Amino acid sequence: MSKDASEQLRAELKSLADTLEEVLSSSSEKSKDEVERLRDKAQRALKESRARLTETGDAIARQTREAATRADDYVHEKPWAGVGIGAAVGLVLGVLLTRR
Repeated sequence: MSKDASEQLRAELKSLADTLEEVLSSSSEKSKDEVERLRDKAQRALKESRARLTETGDAIARQTREAATRADDYVHEKPWAGVGIGAAVGLVLGVLLTRR
């Protein structure tokens, strides 16, 4: 996920949280019309956030599939390098786990 997409998602979630907080904290102080307006605003924000989360999830899944495909291709082209990398990762994990 790109940095821009991450920042947009963070901003979107903050906006949603702010809107929901406004609805929850001020519903007893507002008139029925104002509560309805805030409720509609919160519903729109929630719908938009869900759509963005779906898009972001799809993008992450696509990037993960692409990375897995590249890794698979690399291992098929250079199997011994893959074995070496796997052994090195296993060794490092083994050392780190035995230190605990």
